[in-house]
Amino acid sequence: MIQFGIDILLKQNPFWKNKNIALVTNHAATTNKLISSRKALLDKGFKITKLFSPEHGLDVQGADGKKMKDGIDTLTHLPIISLYNKKLAPSKKNLSDIDVVVFDIPDIGCRCYTYLWTMTYVLEACAKYKKKLIILDRPNPISGNLKFAEGPMLDEQHCASFIGRWNIPLRHSCTLAELALYFNHTKNIHADIEIIRCKNWKRNMYFPDWQIQFIPTSPAITSFEAMLLYPGLVLLEATNISEGRGTEYSFEGVGAPWINMHLLNDWLRSVDVKVKSIEFMPIESKYKNEICFGFSFYQNKKTNSVLNGLRLIKKIKDTFPKHFKWKPYPTNVNPTGKNHLDKLSGIYNSENLFSLSQKKFENQINELVHTKDWKKQIKKYLLY
Repeated sequence: MIQFGIDILLKQNPFWKNKNIALVTNHAATTNKLISSRKALLDKGFKITKLFSPEHGLDVQGADGKKMKDGIDTLTHLPIISLYNKKLAPSKKNLSDIDVVVFDIPDIGCRCYTYLWTMTYVLEACAKYKKKLIILDRPNPISGNLKFAEGPMLDEQHCASFIGRWNIPLRHSCTLAELALYFNHTKNIHADIEIIRCKNWKRNMYFPDWQIQFIPTSPAITSFEAMLLYPGLVLLEATNISEGRGTEYSFEGVGAPWINMHLLNDWLRSVDVKVKSIEFMPIESKYKNEICFGFSFYQNKKTNSVLNGLRLIKKIKDTFPKHFKWKPYPTNVNPTGKNHLDKLSGIYNSENLFSLSQKKFENQINELVHTKDWKKQIKKYLLY
């Protein structure tokens, strides 16, 4: 069975165990026996004095992009300091009575999933205020095989944001600890990091290979299939096409009241993923309480989810030009919601891409999804 970093740490007796510890975590962070990491550490005598939580809050129930407040954890009765409100990083005051910061949050392997960037802000804060950072590593659930990494890469000059601060592929095929090491060096952060690695994980593994029960990492990611499809379907956030939020098809299906499936059947038969027609009625988000027509995707681990997501938007835009619209996506970190597609994709003026002829569009996206020299750049920071 896979052992997470938390499982390895619980077998150890580190010198900092009785120092004042701040734990950056959420409810999705558990041992491989599904015991909450924060409870497991306290039960083993680790002196945790406060918790920091990312987007969606400690209980992972907060709506996407919604500002989260500080609070008290009902499980441990420890204070919770939110890193998804006016501030995104621990302050000097937050860390003044802390000796060691421990980070343990599951990721889903996509650049625009914000837990990665919370980690980078914590990394910078630990360097700035001279605190040791312990990262409890976890496997990448959509595999660490770098041949499945997909661009676009991120245009830092024009597209940097909290859903993509620095230039890595949209699907990166790394663990958060590997990215921490990479950023710590390439961004000259120089934090004092200690990594506690996973055990029994191979880079070719996917979440089902772990043989561990799935725990939602956020309200909209409720299955492994959603994780696998997310790097492509997340791009729909910048459109008026539903990505299935508020339904059983969240990030597993797409739809809209105005989609006529008959007009898409020939195209759907030509793509490298299997789909089935569905109808759904979201209870929140786009088209709340309206019947949407669309399709869901069959699981295929070898699917190029980003490439298919780009092609999907292009096809729906061209097939339903009177109905399709680009749409702002307001969040705590982008209150106007403007340029959301640029921030998600990492491509400057990305909407223009979808106005190209089909041939030019295909040439462009086939170039964009290439990950350039990513495998070479990340190689010396890989831990497995």
